[in-house]
Amino acid sequence: MKLAKILFVVVMTVVLVSCGNSTGELIGVSKPGSFKEATPYGMVFIKRGSFMMGENTQSAIFGQPDNPFMTTVSAFWMDETEVTNNEYKQFVFWVRDSIAYHRLVDAGLVEYAIQPRDGDFDEENYAINWKKKIPWTSKEEDVVEALEPMFYSDGGLRTIDLHYNYSWMNYDQAQLACNKFDVAKGKYPINATARVDSSWIDEDGWIRDSTVVRPLREPKDLITNKIISVYPDTMVWIRDFQYAYNDPMLRGYFNYIGYSEYPVVGVTWEQAHAFCHWRTQLFESNNSTPAQVYRLPTEAEWEYAARGGRKMAMYPWGSNYARDEQGCFLANFKPYRGAYNDDTGTMTMKVAQFRPNDFGLFDMAGNVAEWTSSAYQASANTYVSDINPNFQYMARKDDPDVMKQKVIKGGSWKDISYFVQCGVRTFEYQYESRPYIGFRCVRSFIGD
Repeated sequence: MKLAKILFVVVMTVVLVSCGNSTGELIGVSKPGSFKEATPYGMVFIKRGSFMMGENTQSAIFGQPDNPFMTTVSAFWMDETEVTNNEYKQFVFWVRDSIAYHRLVDAGLVEYAIQPRDGDFDEENYAINWKKKIPWTSKEEDVVEALEPMFYSDGGLRTIDLHYNYSWMNYDQAQLACNKFDVAKGKYPINATARVDSSWIDEDGWIRDSTVVRPLREPKDLITNKIISVYPDTMVWIRDFQYAYNDPMLRGYFNYIGYSEYPVVGVTWEQAHAFCHWRTQLFESNNSTPAQVYRLPTEAEWEYAARGGRKMAMYPWGSNYARDEQGCFLANFKPYRGAYNDDTGTMTMKVAQFRPNDFGLFDMAGNVAEWTSSAYQASANTYVSDINPNFQYMARKDDPDVMKQKVIKGGSWKDISYFVQCGVRTFEYQYESRPYIGFRCVRSFIGD
């Protein structure tokens, strides 16, 4: 017994020595060095800073100021423009292709999956072979049988069946006091529970959602999974404007190549959230260097970025007026009743048609309003933090609609100049899509 104790002490000594160095000093596990994050493609660096958040003038809606307050925002990256139709199509096509690959593999064409070097092919868990082209025009019976259900009888793609399945961690459940991890015991409290959503597709092809409350025993119990139909709602062009002939926009806005560089619209907050998740996975699958996730900006980040470093700017260009010295309009909005094209744009315009703000961001006023990650609450400015403020709530399926309101910023082509001011905030329900709401992504900056 004594010999066993001596051997244990010797082994522990060897382990401790091997983890340190010959001097026995605390030196960490890696050599000190500097890391400089590469600029993400199409994004602009927004340096950290402070600004007065909130409206600069009296509210045209509520008749009283919006309680502006001084706050500080950490550095982040932001898309130079709103996400365009062309960029969003990359998401749609990726979903389309991934479904096609899975249908081919499920039909027994395993060459469209990466084959294991040893062992049998796992039909439930496999990686797609993206290098092998999809035989869209093949006449082979097994290929046609696999891909034909993706199209209507006239050859059109069944866009309603383009589903993106993803998941995320519900940190709002983990931060509840009743769910605090007990470090002493190495466990969550015995009565800890997590309220999350679960999605599935039923036998008729419908997306179903359900809110469940499950015991919280390990981190995976905090995961929500969601299935989202990714194709934009093109019907918004006629549904939102009754007694108007907008049929050409319905048929062509997302599909016609001439609109490729226009901001994508008809996208719900939920679809924008799914896009950010996909964009993160796309980056991580092609880069070994770690990075923060792509996400929608918080209301504070968006407003700070829109002001371009001008703490009290009413508009992104720094002026208190919507025209320049020559009388030209500085954004795409609604100048007068019925006179939409006086600012050179009738509806949406190509992105980056007006001068950028001092941060180098285009269209932070007008063109299309933009989703943020923040939940809408009229009095949020009275209780949010004064550093990286954000009132955020991930609404569940069975939550009331009032909890599904998300802040939108920037105003759009159909709004008057008041709504394109930096500090003005409005809202829309996260499940609604509009022909005047788009989005752009941000990514937190790694470092000071």
